[in-house]
Amino acid sequence: MKGFIDDANYSVGLLDEGTNLGNVIDNYVYEHTLTGKNAFFVGDLGKIVKKHSQWQNIVAQIKPFYTVKCNSTPAVLEILAALGTGFACSSKNEMALVQELGVSPENIIYISPCKQVSQIKYAAKVGVNIMTCDNEIELKKIARSHPNAKVLLHIATEDNIGGEEGNMKFGTTMKNCRHLLECAKELDVQIIGVKFHVSSACKESQVYVHALSDARCVFDMAGEFGFKMNILDIGGGFTGTEFQLEEVNHVISPLLDIYFPEGSGIKIISEPGSYYVSSAFTLAVNIIAKKVVENEKFSSGVEKTGSDEPAFMYYMNDGVYGSFASKLSEDLNTLPEVHKKYKEDEPLFTSSLWGPSCDELDQIVESCLLPELNVGDWLIFDNMGADSFHEPSAFNDFQRPAIYYMMSFSDWYEMQDAGITSDTMMKNFFFVPSCIQLSQEDSFSTEA
Repeated sequence: MKGFIDDANYSVGLLDEGTNLGNVIDNYVYEHTLTGKNAFFVGDLGKIVKKHSQWQNIVAQIKPFYTVKCNSTPAVLEILAALGTGFACSSKNEMALVQELGVSPENIIYISPCKQVSQIKYAAKVGVNIMTCDNEIELKKIARSHPNAKVLLHIATEDNIGGEEGNMKFGTTMKNCRHLLECAKELDVQIIGVKFHVSSACKESQVYVHALSDARCVFDMAGEFGFKMNILDIGGGFTGTEFQLEEVNHVISPLLDIYFPEGSGIKIISEPGSYYVSSAFTLAVNIIAKKVVENEKFSSGVEKTGSDEPAFMYYMNDGVYGSFASKLSEDLNTLPEVHKKYKEDEPLFTSSLWGPSCDELDQIVESCLLPELNVGDWLIFDNMGADSFHEPSAFNDFQRPAIYYMMSFSDWYEMQDAGITSDTMMKNFFFVPSCIQLSQEDSFSTEA
């Protein structure tokens, strides 16, 4: 069940009752300790099935178009295709990946805000017609390169969090929408709907109220120009928690009933990414180096453990130039768990965690409390399914982590009961016995 990002010949272990994610991680920690201590992922595809069921139960009126760049591993894309989601693609490669799975062009939208002409032409060639746009220059490129394009006007939302500087903001202003509609009319480009995006960092659900009101205004404005609008895209920004999804639905559902009622012919879609995959993947990393430093050198908010006690810097075999790439632009949303067993009363020390590059940017955790670790020990990070699977940087020559896929039999049966099938994916499943013997190297099949 080992596979790499570009390896479609992955396999998925079906776990019998009594075998769980912890057993799988234990087994692969044992195996990798014997064979080189490389970092690795374990992906629980059953969690993706559960997220889809949750979506259907809470916001069934909104069709999800999964954001491919979030996690484009073949097992994820195939299971989401089998679940019937659409796909939001940012590049030619992403469009090709999902079309290879038999996804129809109608279920693909091209969402890159800055499109290469060659990739617009590729979209035209393969029949991907729906795309987003937020400025006149992009509109002219689309007009020249894609005669059948159907455009969603991307409007800006009022979710500037804390006045952060340097964040790239996309979306046109309401003031500029009329100008873009006039340009589209002159260029003979079809405008078929509106898109907005509310960041997952935004805590104010009121932003959706303004965004939906603005979207309705643009729909009305487009009608004045003779455009037939039929799609509203409410973007991504879903964290993955049931509470947040219910909270958003509580705000938007009555507004959708008012502005875009059922029977109006308006299709409501969204672009969830990390919602589906974040919790499904766990990363195991190995400590490759260690430094003892003075406790006072740690300046973050973790309470000091005592001025006479040491603090530790640990270097791991994965970092921001690999699986923690998202750490460069956002805070890590998971804390490490020590894999080895330690006593409850064992002392904890102020610690920082770093990637292998020895670059000052390659800091994964600024400060946390951990028992004293040794070179060769393992740390486990959960919620690592989003933005962790890009090609590793040439900055270092560390091997990219292997990926091991699994699913419990109960999740498998749930998938079957729902009538979800994919002929290709079905070939990739194999049975895993309920008792994993950690003392045997071959106890857990890794045959693809």
